[in-house]
Amino acid sequence: MNQPLVIAHRGAKGEAPENTLAAFRLGLEQGCDAIELDIHLSQDGEIIVIHDFTIDRTTDRKGVVHEMTLAELKQADAGRWFDTRFEGERIPTLEEVFDLVPPDIMINVEIKDSYDRKLEPALVELMKKKDRVHNVVVSSFDHKSLMFLKLLLPETKIGLLYDFNPGSHVNLATGLGVPVYSLHPNFKRINREEIREAKSKGIEVYPYTINDEKRLRKAIAYGASGIITDYPGRLRDILADQGVSAEVKK
Repeated sequence: MNQPLVIAHRGAKGEAPENTLAAFRLGLEQGCDAIELDIHLSQDGEIIVIHDFTIDRTTDRKGVVHEMTLAELKQADAGRWFDTRFEGERIPTLEEVFDLVPPDIMINVEIKDSYDRKLEPALVELMKKKDRVHNVVVSSFDHKSLMFLKLLLPETKIGLLYDFNPGSHVNLATGLGVPVYSLHPNFKRINREEIREAKSKGIEVYPYTINDEKRLRKAIAYGASGIITDYPGRLRDILADQGVSAEVKK
């Protein structure tokens, strides 16, 4: 039976404030194999873990991430908006997440903006400093950013994010001109045969973002290498149930 990686989308986003240390801890507690998160660059060059370009939606303050210093960003409460139980959560830096997450857990870092090619060198230096080069997959909808990253650090594992129907998913990867580790399509854009073809070429497939039980089971049946979900505990329970079912059938 296919056992895909359980990838916690922005942490356990369905049950904790997204892209916070609390959400990542919960994902780990629920047995995730990997964590997906988003990064931006602060005004003073720190790599910040947040999805949006502003802090408006996910904190109690307003402002553009790239126009704020780390000290200013740390003043915002990033948990109370979700539930008062998470009051006091702060916007984390990527370094803080690297320090929290055990090295055997893969981290999928999504670049939201290159910031005039300033983010990629900062990311390379941090990955090297924290010995995270080989257990991080860097993804982005900006495939040129990923190409630049490979030029800076060829051993970086890159993943192509996309939400369209390419003529060939494999050719999308091989046509980039640099080695691609994984494909990260919207799940509705890929089928069983296309996943099988990519994996046969040594390309991992991590579709996003799958939450309901029916679609989670479908992604497992399709043979996805990993499944990006807001509910890692739910996916882990399904996999455990299928494992028991498989044992019973033997």
